[in-house]
Amino acid sequence: MVLDLSSLEKAITTMEQTFERSENEDFMNAQDEITQDAIRAGVIQYFEITYELCWKFIQRWIRENRTPEEADHLRTRKELFRLAARYGLITDPVPWFSYGEARNITTHTYNEEDAVSVYETAGRFLTDAKFLLERLKEKND
Repeated sequence: MVLDLSSLEKAITTMEQTFERSENEDFMNAQDEITQDAIRAGVIQYFEITYELCWKFIQRWIRENRTPEEADHLRTRKELFRLAARYGLITDPVPWFSYGEARNITTHTYNEEDAVSVYETAGRFLTDAKFLLERLKEKND
């Protein structure tokens, strides 16, 4: 079964465009503080959405392309990311563990320090999410 990757592709593209805008000093300096905060909050929101889609697409790919025993024995996301690395969907599971931790921070608490940390993590996450999308496209048959 071929996976419809359009939602993941759109999420990554939108997150990337928003992140790039937020990193544009000239643009951001022209905004008031409320707008700057809203743009950075948008990056964090897109990170949450894109992260969720990434791990769900990894899970779907494994269910479609690996043995039922392998797919059914995934109990944690860490196991899922380790398996994804084994099959070349991601290069290293360890950063994905930190993405999951950052995602959890956004759902359980909100303060300025956490927001800055998650925003920075979102920037690092983009490269890995794009790599995953490309690998899923290559292995989508």
